[in-house]
Amino acid sequence: MQLLNLPIISKFYKKRNPNSHKGTHGHALLIAGSTDKMGAAIIASKACLRSGVGLLTVAFYPENKSVLFNSIPEAMYANSCVMNDLSLYQAIGIGPGIGVDEISLQYIYELYENKIPVVFDADALNLISKYKIDWNNFNFPFVLTPHPKEFDRLFGEHDSESERRITAIQKAAALNCVIVLKGHKTFITDGIHTFENTTGNSGLAKGGSGDALTGMITSFLAQGYTTLESAILGVYLHGLAADITLQMQSEESMLITDVIENIGLAFKHLNSEIQ
Repeated sequence: MQLLNLPIISKFYKKRNPNSHKGTHGHALLIAGSTDKMGAAIIASKACLRSGVGLLTVAFYPENKSVLFNSIPEAMYANSCVMNDLSLYQAIGIGPGIGVDEISLQYIYELYENKIPVVFDADALNLISKYKIDWNNFNFPFVLTPHPKEFDRLFGEHDSESERRITAIQKAAALNCVIVLKGHKTFITDGIHTFENTTGNSGLAKGGSGDALTGMITSFLAQGYTTLESAILGVYLHGLAADITLQMQSEESMLITDVIENIGLAFKHLNSEIQ
């Protein structure tokens, strides 16, 4: 296992080309939010945009369009018909706040013919476990981002973090995916390589932190990073932004919206350290 640090990230991190345009940095699709959980969609969307994606479309219930436009004018809205043509997008993030019901389940079914990379989080993971979705239906690169309870719903009960890490390595190898096991020291594996994160603090132990991470990983996928690289960048910068936030907030008072506002400073630190 490797400790996640700047020398590892420097091997693949690409500084932004000054001659680039919005099309250069990818178009991400986030399937997030529901009537009573639009906060999850807003948090994931802001984190996605702050992480450098060129374009972002968010799919959710139409009655909440004004919530998105008032909170994030940079994002675009799409209804459920967006799944009919995914050719516009380079990455998909699905799960934050979508609910665990048969309406949301249709989004999972409609991904079966998809070929672009997907980040599964939150309610998407709960849908997979509740409805016993066959992993063989996912013929595309994907990242799973469970917290311990979600992980156990997917792969069975575990007695310790070390047991979950062993299972994560085995399942990532078997499913040919990347697993981000969230926790005090978030663990990342593709079944071959394993990493333990070194950034972050207990201020992230609040609702919304996972939604932000989903947005960040989806953003990096859309920008052309691999599933493993996107997971590494997302986890590291998510934690680094939280560490920077401690200069202005305490671990008790920190909100994920504070952390999102400091993603830019996390990038500045990364760019200053990587020549």
